[in-house]
Amino acid sequence: MSTVMKFISPVDEFPLGSVFEDLPGVEVELERLIPHETLIIPYFWVRGVETEDIETSFEPHTGVTNIRLVDSVEDEYLMRAEWKPEYFGILSALAKANVVVLTGIGKKDGWRFEVRGENQEAIAEFREYCQENDIPMEITAVHAMLPIQGEGYELTETQREALVLAYERGYFDTPRESSLEEIADELGITQQSLSSRLRRGHRRLIGATLSSSV
Repeated sequence: MSTVMKFISPVDEFPLGSVFEDLPGVEVELERLIPHETLIIPYFWVRGVETEDIETSFEPHTGVTNIRLVDSVEDEYLMRAEWKPEYFGILSALAKANVVVLTGIGKKDGWRFEVRGENQEAIAEFREYCQENDIPMEITAVHAMLPIQGEGYELTETQREALVLAYERGYFDTPRESSLEEIADELGITQQSLSSRLRRGHRRLIGATLSSSV
């Protein structure tokens, strides 16, 4: 049975966290990891800041190169970087382990991750890798993930809550009966966080029903 683990990591453990020194109010959300030959390429969103040159907000790091802007929507910036796999850190551990990153959000007080393994052994291997390589992490929760309304619908609780509420409030109707702002207020989160939950939830549902891979 799939197992989910939540953990937190110090802000300086993740090199992308250098942005918090100049922009303490910013939020960074890991979108996905793409292994590519000798590199690991992370895509991530940067929110809560307005700047003409977001790329220079990230200081150089020995493990990361070529940070660049891919796209932007209002005050949200989609960026990518190139990560050297020989650098031991949380990102390397996530890329090498047999786990799926459900969420990865960084703020000035630290990083919060939620990962899924196919079973408890996969989670245990990830923890052992971090311990063996002195990668700091504090586990906050471990639990089995039960499918939602059928096998393969592996949504997180927050994704399911956001999708169901948006559906019930008529957000997906035409014309819409509720706005993103109204639903976010009801959940007590920001519009950016709600948008992220809906996007990730859609991706997992489509992956489980219309595509052969998630």
